[in-house]
Amino acid sequence: MSMRIAAAALLMLAMGAPATPQSPAKTPKDAAPIDLTGNWVSVVTEDWRWRMLIPKKGDYASVPLSAEGRKLADTWDASKLASDGCKAYGAAALMRVPGRLQISWENDTALRIDTDAGQQTRRLYFDKAQKPQPERTWQGNSAAEWDRITRPGGLGVSLQQGPGIPGALKVVTTNLKAGYLRKNGVPYSEDTTMTEYFDRLSAYGTDWLTVFTIVEDPHYLNQPFITSTHFKREPDRSKWMPTPCEAGSSGQ
Repeated sequence: MSMRIAAAALLMLAMGAPATPQSPAKTPKDAAPIDLTGNWVSVVTEDWRWRMLIPKKGDYASVPLSAEGRKLADTWDASKLASDGCKAYGAAALMRVPGRLQISWENDTALRIDTDAGQQTRRLYFDKAQKPQPERTWQGNSAAEWDRITRPGGLGVSLQQGPGIPGALKVVTTNLKAGYLRKNGVPYSEDTTMTEYFDRLSAYGTDWLTVFTIVEDPHYLNQPFITSTHFKREPDRSKWMPTPCEAGSSGQ
């Protein structure tokens, strides 16, 4: 009897055991460890003079410009604001522009960010099979993934020790048109790479969105330009104030 049982077991192994039903893989939308959707408004608590006002020509303090970058910034002409205003609303600077965001899922694998300041639209793609746009644009191509952090409210893999748990949203943006880090002509080149970590936390009944940004440019920066930008959740779009980045154009 034991030999028959052994033979039957070998036959089952050769034929293959019945497949165990597999749960369908979660989409990036379903797998989101934090909810970033909703309406958000900038809270400017630092760099006020560079963000709320147009700095004077040559004021690029705190930006680690290379000699080439300083030379270009020093040639900025304020009279061009009407025609090249969209250069200050490219992805490398957009989140620093005071204004409001609306974040929503465009589909299961793409998160959409709309801004009222400059009327820009960013799309953050989780699908690695998504073919990037060949032409350079203000918002470039943004590849997104749910990063892993070691504690709630962390800022992503660059600050962690060990594998961690799913947490912040990591976004890497390339294929940008050359633009301005500040409205007074502080430049970034088309070879810029930007890495962002989007995180959300709640405190005293208010939701906060933090965007930790690392801008790297081999031409106009000597080292990464790092900023941390904050937004507070709003209940609706009643204060939404669309303003084009330059007269007669949305600049998208």
